[in-house]
Amino acid sequence: REKLPFLRTCGTRVLVNFFGSTFDEYVDCGARLDAMDGIDGLEMNVSCPNIKAGGIEFGRDPVVLGELVRACRAVIRKPLWVKLTPNTSDIVSLARACAANGADAVSLINTITGMAIDARTRRPRIATVFGGLSGPAIKPIALRMVYQVHQANIPIPICGIGGIQTGTDAIEFLLAGASCVQIGTQNFVDPATAERVIHEMEDHCRATGVYDIAELIGALVVDR
Repeated sequence: REKLPFLRTCGTRVLVNFFGSTFDEYVDCGARLDAMDGIDGLEMNVSCPNIKAGGIEFGRDPVVLGELVRACRAVIRKPLWVKLTPNTSDIVSLARACAANGADAVSLINTITGMAIDARTRRPRIATVFGGLSGPAIKPIALRMVYQVHQANIPIPICGIGGIQTGTDAIEFLLAGASCVQIGTQNFVDPATAERVIHEMEDHCRATGVYDIAELIGALVVDR
């Protein structure tokens, strides 16, 4: 009611991130968003606690994740991306479960669980004690996970996320295997970041003789 009328005037694609705390909430939310005019695709955030399973994140168990993706795919006709948690020891299995159950792409990565303490008051700085760490600090972890999933030849595109501040940062994600990127935290620092990053990527391509940005996807050279 409040956001879509404005977004329909922006002349850009709209991808909506959604989540739930039960299977039914995910499916219901996905179906409602899928029916709305002006939304081009959905990104399912699976780094949410499953209240019916003791608070375990949906996205940490490949079997549960696969079931959730399949259930949402059944009611969603629009492109469906899955935003994966980095709080796992096997990101490849999670991505593979998404691909096997109908996801059109995966987004890597969501925030990393952390905490902050106020030494003066001896209390947590975050009301929920734990919170999501984002921004430049997580970039090396995000690059590693994008690279791992790309190397596993999982047959869906990867969207790279985590600490992107410059065009060079974005290109690093493409080289690791991402087909596109997202910018989040840096928008709070500089709302014009996305436009600047695009120009910086164009400058890099001109300077290095790249005529098609797709040439950079997965082009990292690793000596073994």
